Amino acid sequence: MLLRHAKSSWASSGTQDAARPLSERGEAAARLMGGYMARHSLIPDRVLCSPTRRTRDTWARISAQWPANVDAVFDQRLYEATPQTILSVIRSQDDAARALLVIGHNPGLQEAAELLIAAGDVELRERLREKFPTAALAVIDFAVDKWKGIHERSGRLDRYTTPRAVAAATN
Repeated sequence: MLLRHAKSSWASSGTQDAARPLSERGEAAARLMGGYMARHSLIPDRVLCSPTRRTRDTWARISAQWPANVDAVFDQRLYEATPQTILSVIRSQDDAARALLVIGHNPGLQEAAELLIAAGDVELRERLREKFPTAALAVIDFAVDKWKGIHERSGRLDRYTTPRAVAAATN
């Protein structure tokens, strides 16, 4: 699963990029997506998270909606990562975790999703290519037993959703 961090705040012009917190809208979107993931049994075995404040805040709001604790690994390589770096981080995981959630940044996260997906609903794939907004979630399935077996164009897009789509479906 690939999740872009929720909307961050630009209120303080002197704040360094890595230290930007979530905006109120971002906090609400992260909680919404965490609830969506819980309702749809999309709870990972492990979370790989960029160490920035906005990704950590996203992780905190999402995981607060889950019924169980999930360990998170904060990996500096995921900050400003290229799609190849994201793939490398995923491939380096041990196989004890069957489901991973990567929380990161664009453009790398969207490009990683595009790089990994070879199949799946055509309309969803096109929506993902067009836009990967803050707090968007892509769930990609792989027909492999080991993370190191994942390679470019080896996944099937299972679902792609955004906070706006989740909110519209619940109203």
